[in-house]
Amino acid sequence: LLKRCYQCRSRSELGSCKDPFLLNATQVESERGVSAVPCASGWCGKVIEGMGSFREDDYDMATQRMCVQRGPSDSEDRCAYTVYNHKKVYMCFCQGDLCNSANTPRHSYHWIGLCSMFTPFWFETAMLRAHMSPKIARRDKQPTNFTSRPLVIAIDI
Repeated sequence: LLKRCYQCRSRSELGSCKDPFLLNATQVESERGVSAVPCASGWCGKVIEGMGSFREDDYDMATQRMCVQRGPSDSEDRCAYTVYNHKKVYMCFCQGDLCNSANTPRHSYHWIGLCSMFTPFWFETAMLRAHMSPKIARRDKQPTNFTSRPLVIAIDI
């Protein structure tokens, strides 16, 4: 089955191609400047120019969605900064029917910062509570030894 990709381009707040992308496959048929095109490679792309400032009011920002001739050499979906048409851009590749409708996470780095700030506090509080709680000896279980181990948190960006 031939996959499709959204094809459009918007600059700043103009047009329907920008994030958040609010159209579905049915609505695209009636939206001027946006289409769902067959894609022989099966790889869709999204390019964002002028995203470097991470500001919501970035008037120089442009968003383009398209079918790309080929995806990454390892066939993994990804987003990264790269050079495209002689400009530094943020480019995403995905493989799937109309997969390039996804919004770009703009402020996810704030969550990473917040989690990294509060994780040590939470961990220290949990250790303190565990240490101060009365220990109940049970015959079938050895007393728990709390050791300091790194806490790993996975955040889906």
